[in-house]
Amino acid sequence: MHYALVFSTSKPPAFNKPLSGNGNASEWLSDLASLFAFLCPDGEAYWLDNGYAAEILCYPDHSFTTEHVHKNFAFQALRNAAAERQLDVNIVPAIGRQKRLLVADMDSTIIKSESLDDLAEMAGIGEEVAAITKRSIRGEIDFEEALCERVAMLRGHSSQLFETLIARAEVTSGAITLVQTMRANGAKCYLISGGFDFLTKSVAALCGFHSHHANHMNVDNGIIVGTIKMPVLDREAKANYLRHYCKIHGVDADGAATIGDGANDLAMLQAAGMGTAFAGKPILRDRIAIQLDYSDLRGLLYLQGYKQADFVCA
Repeated sequence: MHYALVFSTSKPPAFNKPLSGNGNASEWLSDLASLFAFLCPDGEAYWLDNGYAAEILCYPDHSFTTEHVHKNFAFQALRNAAAERQLDVNIVPAIGRQKRLLVADMDSTIIKSESLDDLAEMAGIGEEVAAITKRSIRGEIDFEEALCERVAMLRGHSSQLFETLIARAEVTSGAITLVQTMRANGAKCYLISGGFDFLTKSVAALCGFHSHHANHMNVDNGIIVGTIKMPVLDREAKANYLRHYCKIHGVDADGAATIGDGANDLAMLQAAGMGTAFAGKPILRDRIAIQLDYSDLRGLLYLQGYKQADFVCA
C-alpha cells in the first residue's frame, strides 16, 4: 500500500526556509529527508502549494499502519524535527484521499475563539467561565455539566449579547476555502458544535456549510434564562451526526473527514477516515494520528491531495 507524506504550514516561506527562484519541494524538505527515509519514499517531493505544502509518495513496509503513527518513535522524531521549522507532517493512505463528507467543530476550529467564553466576557464574567471551559475542552470535567454551569452564570443578561457576538466572531483562516473547495468537488459539509445555534447559523451561512447543529440557549422576552434545551449536543451526539450524514449520503466512515480541537470532538475524530486534530488539546494529541498545529484549515485540503490551484476561495 502506498501513502502520501504531507508537510504543510501557514507560515511565510521565508520563515521556514528561504527558497531560491528555482527552489523545489525536495530542497525544501532536504534537512528532514534522513528522518523520513524509513517510510521508503518513492521519487521526489512535489509542491501542493509552493512554499507552504508539499508531499511525497511512500511505500513503507507492509506492517506499517497510520492508525497509531503518532505513537511511532521514528515518526514522532520526524514530527518533532518538522515542528522546529513550524511544519506539520502527516501521513495518509494515497487511495481515497478526497473525502465526500466534512463534519467540523466550530469553536477554536472554524472560528478562532470559544464563543461561550466571548459571550461571558461581554457579560462581565469572562474569567470565571473561561476557567471552566479550559477544564472541559481538556476532558477534565463532564461536558454537559460544564455547559449547564456556564450558561447558568449568564442568567438575567440580555440576549442582545448574541447579536454582538455574531458581529465579532472571527472565522479561522482557510475555513471558507476548505468548505467551498470540498463543496465544489461534491462533498457535503456540516457544522456540528457543542456551542449555540444562534452563532452556528451565521457561521455556517458565511462558510457555505450545507447545514448546522448546535445547542439552544433558552431566552424569555429578550433575557437569557440560564438553561439550555435538552438533550445536550455533546461528544457522542457529534459522532451520531457523523453516522447520520454518512448514512443519508451513502458515505462510509472512511469517506468522511472530521476536524476539531477538544475533548468533545474525540469520538467523531476517531470514527472518521480522516479525523484531524486542529491545534488539538492534549487529549487529542495523545489519541489522534492526524494533527495540524502550524497550518490553517487549508491543511485539511492538502491532506486530501488538493493543490493551491484547486482551491475555491470566496
